[in-house]
Amino acid sequence: MRSIGIVGGGLLGMDLAARLTRQGHRVTILEGAARSGGLAAPARIGAYTWDRFYHVVLQSDSYLRALLDELGLELHWKPTRTGFYLDGRLLPLSTTLDFLRFPALGPVDKARLGATILHASRIREWRPLEAITAREWLTRWSGPQGWERLWRPLLRAKLGDNAEVASAAFIWAIIARMYGARRTGRKQETFGYVDGGYASILRRFDEHLGRLGVETVYGARATEVRSIGTRVLVSTTVGAREFDDVVLTIPCSRIAEVCPQLSEAERARLRGVRYQGITCAALLLEQPLAECYITNIADADVPFTAVIEMTALVDRAAFGGNTLVYLPKYLTQDDPFWSKTDAEIEAEWLGALERMFPRFRRSQVKVFQVSRVREMLAVTTLNYSATLLPPSATSADGVYVVNSAQIANGTLNVNETLTLAARKAAELEPLLRGTRSAARTAAGAA
Repeated sequence: MRSIGIVGGGLLGMDLAARLTRQGHRVTILEGAARSGGLAAPARIGAYTWDRFYHVVLQSDSYLRALLDELGLELHWKPTRTGFYLDGRLLPLSTTLDFLRFPALGPVDKARLGATILHASRIREWRPLEAITAREWLTRWSGPQGWERLWRPLLRAKLGDNAEVASAAFIWAIIARMYGARRTGRKQETFGYVDGGYASILRRFDEHLGRLGVETVYGARATEVRSIGTRVLVSTTVGAREFDDVVLTIPCSRIAEVCPQLSEAERARLRGVRYQGITCAALLLEQPLAECYITNIADADVPFTAVIEMTALVDRAAFGGNTLVYLPKYLTQDDPFWSKTDAEIEAEWLGALERMFPRFRRSQVKVFQVSRVREMLAVTTLNYSATLLPPSATSADGVYVVNSAQIANGTLNVNETLTLAARKAAELEPLLRGTRSAARTAAGAA
């Protein structure tokens, strides 16, 4: 039995720990925060606990649904609606009829858009899409009007200014996931959630890991990871631990920072990964806004990139009859928006909500709180797999990388995270049992 240290206790680290434990290893998770979950961790929103950032379950999320079944958690399903804010107007965009009436596109553009989605749903070999930007590919298939009026706002809602540099593989992954969700949901947007949100999921997952024998150490932010002989020493803010092998699930820039034995080429590759950040406000309101789960925003004068009305999905009774809304803004690392205070964001964003929703008044706001994450999503830029995607093995013996930057043909969501954990656990199984040099060679070539 080998001892394995996992640096990072988000859902990726947690699921990886469960899988490596089943392979016969003794696993310890070292988590810098005071609790598990990472980006899925909950927050206190007024008197209620719910997700810090918005999450939803799709019927096509097979790995996530399998985990929830394993944890004995029930999913509640509900049809939802989608809106679009365009030229100062709120427009429905959920049904075929809504699409046919959508004023931003003419009949030819709508036909091209449908052909784009159908074509994307049939693509199985995605790697050629890494050689072209999303903008170029979508313009080619949907036309200039389709790009400007529909796709660009949708990409901006997910990537902010990075929408211009993302490869076509990124948008393909989104289309494929949503198309799969509609197919399994009988052509209707049907999303799911668990009572209590991810607070319930993570609590049950922590208990499950405890029963498997996984040890979790909280408040243990890694400061250095160093290979010493046949062991790996992990120094943390609460002391040092030694393991036979260590798996790093933290962002690429942090790996470059805490692993002094990496080569310069490895550091350059890790630091070259372009990360997307997010500033997200969670609002508790007395009244609903539009009762669409998501309203995509096309107008550039709106300071956030979408409106997610969580209580269009989750029963408002869970929040004392109030409405829970998320307002995300996705940011590049050098965006000056990072310097804004919570008070500045609140004043600016509530003003925008009043313009968008005539019945909304800021006096209806019971809670407005802001969360920020600088390195949330690795953007799959041109030729990402060949030039930037981190290999599993490093030049430091016994030190491996499994992080979300290795999701090259998908977008960051919980199901993709669990899919990555399953794939990497299978890849690491023979490597962890082999010799150090063989493991490094095999994983580096994977």
